[in-house]
Amino acid sequence: MKITEEFEYIGKRLFNEGLVGGNFGNMSVRTDGGFYITKSGSYLDECEEVKFVSDDGVPEAGASSEWRVHYAVYRQRPDVLAIVHAHPAYAVAVSFDRDCIVTKDSEGKMLCPKIPVATGEPGTEELARNVAAALSNSNAAVARGHGTFTVGKNLKDAYLMTSIAEHASKIVYLTGDHPLHP
Repeated sequence: MKITEEFEYIGKRLFNEGLVGGNFGNMSVRTDGGFYITKSGSYLDECEEVKFVSDDGVPEAGASSEWRVHYAVYRQRPDVLAIVHAHPAYAVAVSFDRDCIVTKDSEGKMLCPKIPVATGEPGTEELARNVAAALSNSNAAVARGHGTFTVGKNLKDAYLMTSIAEHASKIVYLTGDHPLHP
């Protein structure tokens, strides 16, 4: 499978499950000398082109504005080979009032019992540092009000963590353990 086909396959899953909307979110895969990342403003379910970011942190023109986060995570976690950044609604909603989402459902407890919440404006070095720190001991983190960053051995694993983080956040929200709950 070509790299763009893998990106498009996972992008379609994210889009079809409502984990991203429009041209939000991005994905990357580590390779020799750096990583490939979706381009800025691309629709993840129609991924035709990816951009390269070198191990020196030099992005190819047009790389996603969140390349800094991906770069910082790859430097922090040599075991990570793929990253998915999505905008799942429940994870974003629950992130506003806490520094960590403590999961309640059985799958969440087993696979990501605590999902750290990081701060920083999108596309900034601050967000990159904070997300990398949050992912140092977790495979899922939420950037407050912005979305999830999940990691794995491949895009499918990172996608699975995105799905689990959203499901766990939805359970937290629906059980009334959230001030925004109706």
